[in-house]
Amino acid sequence: MAASAQQGELKLLSYPGRVETAGISKNALAKQILADNRLDTVQAWALKVLTGFNAGTGYGEIWIRDFNTFIKGSLKVRSSQDVKDALLLFFKLQGADGNIPDGAINEKQANIGYNYAKTDLAPGWASHKNTVETDQESSLIQAVKQYIDVTGDKSILQEKVGDQTVLQRMDAALRFVLTERWAKEYGLVKGATTIDWGDVQPENGWGVALNEKTKWSIDIYDNAMFLLAINNFLAIKPASYTSKDNWKNIAASLKKNIRKYLWDAEAGKYIPHIYLNGSPFPPDFNERQILYTGGTACAILAGLHDQKEIKQINQQFLNAAEKETFATIGMTVYPPYPVEVFPNMPAYFYQNAGDWTWFGGRMITALANNGLQLEAYAEMSPMIDRVISNKGFYEWYDVRNGKASGSGDFRGEAGVLYDAINNLRAWARKVK
Repeated sequence: MAASAQQGELKLLSYPGRVETAGISKNALAKQILADNRLDTVQAWALKVLTGFNAGTGYGEIWIRDFNTFIKGSLKVRSSQDVKDALLLFFKLQGADGNIPDGAINEKQANIGYNYAKTDLAPGWASHKNTVETDQESSLIQAVKQYIDVTGDKSILQEKVGDQTVLQRMDAALRFVLTERWAKEYGLVKGATTIDWGDVQPENGWGVALNEKTKWSIDIYDNAMFLLAINNFLAIKPASYTSKDNWKNIAASLKKNIRKYLWDAEAGKYIPHIYLNGSPFPPDFNERQILYTGGTACAILAGLHDQKEIKQINQQFLNAAEKETFATIGMTVYPPYPVEVFPNMPAYFYQNAGDWTWFGGRMITALANNGLQLEAYAEMSPMIDRVISNKGFYEWYDVRNGKASGSGDFRGEAGVLYDAINNLRAWARKVK
């Protein structure tokens, strides 16, 4: 919406969502948010898309990292039992070591190049894990927390899956990260080297699986997601439940170590990686110049920053977005990795500086959660316009030409925008 500049009205620019007119009052902003019929349109479209659980038209699987971001919308259009069953499916597919798979798919459709697993607990289903990432366990725990927040149904925690309750299985999922994906020397979560929150390694080949070329590293995304998951677990677990691990202390230590090792206070940004067995990039490549937006948004949601730092971070996102014609603050990273150092993914393609509302929308919620509703509304505007212009939700967008790419009916985008709009309108109703 490029609002006609009436007195006291916020005028929004199409890209990248800069606020042209400063000084609007809270009441005027709240009124504008509540009167913006674009938001009604996008939410209505989102609910039509969120009737299914798979990630979008390009995916047969239910991906837990995606489902975690649209579960609230799902609960508006599907029964709570349906949503509960989808969550329980991932616990049925859980590995003996506590690990949670990425994707669950009807076994008749399990025909891509993944290493599929099956279990008697979930007949007819197959699962796979993108082993380069360390966000599946965190995503499932966050999803259970959201389910309980919306439904009030804590009985899910006592559901028996095999010989364990869901609560015990959540504990085991956290412990998997602590034992199998833990860099003890830093007290932080580790994973394979990827781009920000992405799940593809630099070298050519099947990039989603650990292999002999894997370079283990530490990044902000995995650690922010894990911190958020621990805090969610602590918030919903019964006081009577005793874990083998002191998760409260682990969360405090994790938060401290994130700030100590990953946050570059002077630059006001997160460093991309700490390498544990060497870097996959040549010595003359300055990776620290790259801004990681998705993991940083998750860090804000995990409570790692105060409002002053959030404003500085947001300014960096806006500055990066201004450098590309069709970018929003959802641009994955900036600048992109050159193909010479990241041959598995060209610059400006997919996770390498593609624009993903799936994460940009989370930054909108992060801004709104921290008292920056003006910025949140302004920076969400081009995302909303883009959905309306394309008449639907897409996986990612090319920042050079604005082209919608990837899966259509992408539920991750639909879910985060649905949630962000709800957040802003709840605030606006209170103000008004």
